[in-house]
Amino acid sequence: MTEFEQQVGQERGAGAGNRYAEAVARYFEAWNAVGEGALGKAVASAFDERVTYTDPLADVAGHEGLAAVIAGAHAQFPGFVFRPLGDVDGHHEIARFGWELVSTDGSAPVAGFDVVRLGEDGRIRSVLGFLDRVPTG
Repeated sequence: MTEFEQQVGQERGAGAGNRYAEAVARYFEAWNAVGEGALGKAVASAFDERVTYTDPLADVAGHEGLAAVIAGAHAQFPGFVFRPLGDVDGHHEIARFGWELVSTDGSAPVAGFDVVRLGEDGRIRSVLGFLDRVPTG
């Protein structure tokens, strides 16, 4: 492995306990949390209290705003779960990853791609989301 490849591997988190993958794992825990108490706790664990979240359907700030967006997704897609697509890639406190929303029958009508910025404490400070696949009609 060249010195450049080693440096890139370290930046992506290979040598640092992979803070990017850990942050994204907490992200999915929050998006899959059910019930107001569990949701609030998971959001606080994964996201900075001043988090900003922007995607084609929402532009909110703070734990309450984000929890409302997550609760809205659960209301629109009851019983569905969010799961990662592929690996998490990160550098300079920024990570990117794909995801899909999966039904109880295994179909995934919604998929997207998010870019997050981490704070010093490892919690997510901002999310920029993109939708790659959405249901028609």
